[in-house]
Amino acid sequence: MAKNRLLPYRLFFLLSITITASSCKGTKAITGSSMPSKHLSTKQLIQAHSSATPQFKTLAARLQVKYEDPKSSKSITVSLRMEKDKNIWIKASILGVTLAKVLITPDRVSYYETLSNTYFDGDFTLISNWLGTEIDFKQAQNILLGQSIFSLDTNYTLSVFNNKYKLEPQKQPDNFIYSILLNPDTFTVNYESLSQPYDNRLLTVFYGNYTKINNSYYPSKIHITSTENEEKTNINLTYKKIDVNAPVRFPFTIPNGYKEIILD
Repeated sequence: MAKNRLLPYRLFFLLSITITASSCKGTKAITGSSMPSKHLSTKQLIQAHSSATPQFKTLAARLQVKYEDPKSSKSITVSLRMEKDKNIWIKASILGVTLAKVLITPDRVSYYETLSNTYFDGDFTLISNWLGTEIDFKQAQNILLGQSIFSLDTNYTLSVFNNKYKLEPQKQPDNFIYSILLNPDTFTVNYESLSQPYDNRLLTVFYGNYTKINNSYYPSKIHITSTENEEKTNINLTYKKIDVNAPVRFPFTIPNGYKEIILD
């Protein structure tokens, strides 16, 4: 399939794995001003990071997304709904008109786009092929919640970089280089990077200040940069509203007459 037909899907995939909760009235912003401890072990840091996973049953949010690539620039409104460990639902719209919907479950990725009348309905192979590594629902959800995309263990090296904890595998694969920075106060993700140098691919996710909601921490802004063959895509997310543990539904039906997206 031609690259320009894949870009909308990539946009929504990036949104799906990086959207998290935002600030709301009555919450407290966490600025990340603490300094890293010199006495924290790799095991202790990983345990602290795991314990920082937000605790909730459902989540609903609205946010503004600005998307820019070498050929276009767009600003869209996105609605996000989550049921932890079960569903991730995203609807993108402009002026109240639905542009696309995404529904991700533990065993399926479904998506349709109204402008091109196209859809995709399948497993995680598409996402895994694009990233160049296996990815599943749990990993997608982890990024949504400010957690590492990969399982962290004592085979990681711990260091301090720019007053943040830095973790990276002791042995990096030749064509898949990963690193993550954790905030020293909340142990949430500050920055995450996936690089495939042989394929000229780089994906970075930077999280802004975290906000405390119901004793859990959520990012307020996210900046995503995706680079492939020197073509750069920037996505900026700003959250407008969030509700935790509110009743949510996940309506999703692929319209009749849409053409299935088949990727080579």
